Amino acid sequence: MGHKRKPHITKAAVMKFGLRYCNIGRYTDPALTVELVQAGEEAGFDSAWCIEHTVVPGGYESRYPYAEDGRLPGKESEFVLPDPLIWMAFVASTTRRIKLGTAVLILPQHNPVITAKQVATIDHLSGGRVLLGIGVGWLKEEFDAIGAPFAARGRRADEYVAAMRELWSSDAPTFHGEFVNFDKAYCLPQPVNKSVPIIIGGDSKPAARRAGRLGDGYFPARGAQLELIDLARRTAQAHDRDADAIEITTSLPDDLEEIPALAKHGISRLVVPASAGAGPRAVIQTPEDALKFKDVIERFAGV
Repeated sequence: MGHKRKPHITKAAVMKFGLRYCNIGRYTDPALTVELVQAGEEAGFDSAWCIEHTVVPGGYESRYPYAEDGRLPGKESEFVLPDPLIWMAFVASTTRRIKLGTAVLILPQHNPVITAKQVATIDHLSGGRVLLGIGVGWLKEEFDAIGAPFAARGRRADEYVAAMRELWSSDAPTFHGEFVNFDKAYCLPQPVNKSVPIIIGGDSKPAARRAGRLGDGYFPARGAQLELIDLARRTAQAHDRDADAIEITTSLPDDLEEIPALAKHGISRLVVPASAGAGPRAVIQTPEDALKFKDVIERFAGV
């Protein structure tokens, strides 16, 4: 008799809401991004999210996976995008409670020891408010410009996560891997909780499996893709991890009445578009819209 997997039942019926993405479009203006995130904090948003591209090489041939034409929105020469870690540090100094997340930091493009230091510093200074969303990247020309290897970027990302966690948590951080090696590398300050949540971003089976293997959370960028979410949970179980401990973040559905069903599937955070520049239509156009969203947050907080 075959084994039938039981349907997922969430342990906690609490829905959180985040703002996406707060370092693009009009919010590249420092005054406007602060105004938006402060309004979000006042309204009850739990988090504000930013994205990363260090450079966008002109005439790139790599295919952007989130658009039918394979291109990023807008001209390469007009692609204004503040660095996500510096953006988080800047916004953290103007807020008190709201968490700050990357969706995503392209981890294989970064030195993991330096990144661990930067992330831990922001977390320490902000009182433990960092959510580190990571991805492996798709724009080969960007890797080439940075001088980071594009090949084996998935393996690098996995190892970089392990190395950063060692630096964040150990009393005498030591790590020896394929790409990263250090002995008693004291990296202080460590994060507030000696850890920073690692949230895996991406709308692909490899991303879902990575979330199941090593993520604290999973964030598919385009809607609640239940097949991928279930894959992340099955992978977690296969690696003797608690599937319910993986926090699931997805985008806000067009129909708010779908929210209770998403909560029952274990989705615990919905991100609300604050700009149309990265895919979904902007639900929140101004800080005033963010304040008005308080009614929705309160309505669905305990679905």
